[in-house]
Amino acid sequence: MTWGALALGSGALLGLAALLGGGVGAKAPNDLVARGKNGCVVSAEPRATAIGMQVLEAGGNAVDAAVAVALALAVTHPQAGNLGGGGFLLARMADGKCFAIDFRERAPASATADMYLKTDGSVDEDKVQFGASAAGVPGSPAGLRFALLKYGSMSLPTVAAPAIRLAREGFVVDPFFADDLAAAAKDLGRYASTRKIFFRDDRPLQAGDMLVQPDLAGTLERYAKGGLDGFYAGETAKHIVAAMQQGGGFVSAKDLADYEVREREPLRATYRGHEVISMPPPSSGGVALLQMLGMLEPSDLGALGYGGSESIHLLTEVMRRAYADRSRWLGDPDHYAVPVAGLVSPEYCKKLAAGIDRQKRSEVAPGLPPGAKESDDTTHLSVVDKAGNAVAITTTINSTFGSCCVVEGAGFLLNNEMDDFSSKPGVPNQFGLVGGKANAIAPGKRMLSSMTPTIVVRDGQLRLVLGAPGGGRIITAVLQTLLNVVDHRMSLAQAVRAPRIHPQWLPDEITWEALALAPEVRAALVQKGHTVAKRPRGIGQMFAIEIEPDGTRVGVCDHRSGGSAGAN
Repeated sequence: MTWGALALGSGALLGLAALLGGGVGAKAPNDLVARGKNGCVVSAEPRATAIGMQVLEAGGNAVDAAVAVALALAVTHPQAGNLGGGGFLLARMADGKCFAIDFRERAPASATADMYLKTDGSVDEDKVQFGASAAGVPGSPAGLRFALLKYGSMSLPTVAAPAIRLAREGFVVDPFFADDLAAAAKDLGRYASTRKIFFRDDRPLQAGDMLVQPDLAGTLERYAKGGLDGFYAGETAKHIVAAMQQGGGFVSAKDLADYEVREREPLRATYRGHEVISMPPPSSGGVALLQMLGMLEPSDLGALGYGGSESIHLLTEVMRRAYADRSRWLGDPDHYAVPVAGLVSPEYCKKLAAGIDRQKRSEVAPGLPPGAKESDDTTHLSVVDKAGNAVAITTTINSTFGSCCVVEGAGFLLNNEMDDFSSKPGVPNQFGLVGGKANAIAPGKRMLSSMTPTIVVRDGQLRLVLGAPGGGRIITAVLQTLLNVVDHRMSLAQAVRAPRIHPQWLPDEITWEALALAPEVRAALVQKGHTVAKRPRGIGQMFAIEIEPDGTRVGVCDHRSGGSAGAN
């Protein structure tokens, strides 16, 4: 059987028949950890992971598999997998070449800095978070196609075929999906186009129900056949514009036609003999991650031990400083002179670290890096192929289910990414992240993101592929997983499972998962001046791969998610 048969819709879908034609059965006990010498895929949904593995087994490379998984997630994981959103792709090929593809959403041409302010000057949270008014111009279809054409080996119709079949024939809703639908039912239920797909008899779909999405299948087919014109023009574009006109949105036909992908230079730094490669702005994740590693480098974190009050205090102070700089300096580099080199420079990181008091919490404000001039829901997938090509993709529609509004006739959810801009400088968005004028709304501008796809290399050999969803908590989840492996010598499975903390600059408190802070550690942190607050939900969901010295690929899916890992 050839993988090309999938594009023809033939009966040769032997390996995927159960997954594509029906529901998911009982989860295998080892599907959160997978080991193999060849390919490895980790994603937020088991059917999507299986599709990625089938692409690798059919001879596709890591880019082919990653695009196939991303398109499958648009069908099976609409909480975040998307056509109506955007994201970032970071890759390191087997020959050492690295590249970063930016397909973040953009503000429409009609956008203005105060477009979400009420007459009293406050932010209209409903307008910026729900419905067509909250949506930026989608970038995912353009970005995935760009990556496939330039770095993949298969055609778009071939890698899109499994997703199309899943949408057309349907699949059984699992408990993870059903729980998310139930949690968002009130907001999803506001829109008739959304209820038509995700509700049955005026209730959200429940575990065991069948989800069939013919409109989404048609959108995917037009995209697979027509490429950019199959989404950003023609029938699909007409559906999007109609949704905007009906719902008070701002994205026009010209905005869709004018969307462009950016290929950017990845950020690089070293940490304890490892090369850390991450995403540049408009992601804030790479800058913050490298900045925090730079502040931690002089300290023996391993000697401080995992989870003790001294270690947690140091991590907290480092994170607070990085998030303060995120607020002041980071935005779309095409619209604002982001001082990236200065923010991650060893001299500046050393200066920030010198301001940390090891005995107590200290006041934090954005710094002045060299070269500067004063003036929840996401998803991630990691893939490594037999040759050693590695891809990390993080995509988002922002909140879980984005704007909660499905495009009538097209079957996909619109993003609510306009809330990732600073609608009003100094006012937190839904994730509690505070921004300044670097991230102010402007026509055609890309909103700041916390997505942090990351690749780690040791002695010229691929070691880790990391990434997570989680809004503003993505960056700290990636950092802690990396530190757990490098400093605390944990296996990747232990590093992912370990409980996490999350401080920001504002709000100025340490949130923590169950078991992350022992009672005596919490007491010691309070004595040092910190405020602690337990978080009922997890901090990030990690989808990661480690390459062991003998070449074994170990994929680890976070137990906080409903995803899976696959390897062969």
